[in-house]
Order: sequence, then structure tokens, then C-alpha cells
Amino acid sequence: PMQVDFYQLTRDPAEQVIPAIAQKILDDGGRLLVVSGDNSQLEKLSTALWNAKPESFIAHQMVGEGDDSLQPVLLAGEPVATNSARMIALADGEWRDQALGFDRAFYLFPPDKTDNARAAWRALADKPDVERRYWKQDGGKWRQGP
Repeated sequence: PMQVDFYQLTRDPAEQVIPAIAQKILDDGGRLLVVSGDNSQLEKLSTALWNAKPESFIAHQMVGEGDDSLQPVLLAGEPVATNSARMIALADGEWRDQALGFDRAFYLFPPDKTDNARAAWRALADKPDVERRYWKQDGGKWRQGP
């Protein structure tokens, strides 16, 4: 089954959480597509990926800025993996059903998008090939919720 991880952002914004997710995926030899309909959020995400670790940065690019197919992490406004990513992160709190075409989706939502998340959680309950996981912040740590 494909897996959807719901991340409830109560403390940190998506741009603080996604670099850690991206690094884990890259360490496993995977690729990631990061989607947001908000251009200013994409810019913030790009900056966060550059500054993710003091000793290095997480290689990435905005869609269309070069050869998308070479990018381990691609930032885009649409859920189309022109970098052949099998993992997708939805950073703007908007659920997109195209995410179900990936092996794993990370759905990050801030408090004001909780209704979106509830609706997506319910809609995915009917899909036998989707495993849902819910994560919330407990101080600086992520805990899997009920």
C-alpha cells in the first residue's frame, strides 16, 4: 500500500520540517517532489533547503530552472514529478489526489488548514491501498498520533 503521512504543524512551519524529510529520503537514495501553490512559500522552502545543514545544503531546484530530471529534490506548483520522484510533500496544507500516484506522500498542514486535513483523512479511509499515519509535534519531537 502507499503511505500518507499527515503532519500537523503546530510549532514549526513547513519550511522547517521539509528539509529533514528531504534529507532522510536522499539518504535512502530516493527523490522528492515538494508542492505548494504559494510561490512565496516555495521561495522560503528553497532558502530553507540551502541552509538546512551548516556543513552542506540539500541539492534542489525550482521546476523549470534547469534539467528537472537531474534534481533529487524538486520544488513545484503542481504535483507532477518531472524528476521521477516517488515521494511527494504537499507543503501548503492543500490535499491533492494526484499524491496517491506516489509511493509515499507527506501532507503538512498548519492549524488553519485542519478542516482540509480532516476531509482528506476521511476520504482516504475508503481506500484499501492507502495507509494513513498521523504525526503531531510534541515539543521539538514528532510523535505518531492515534
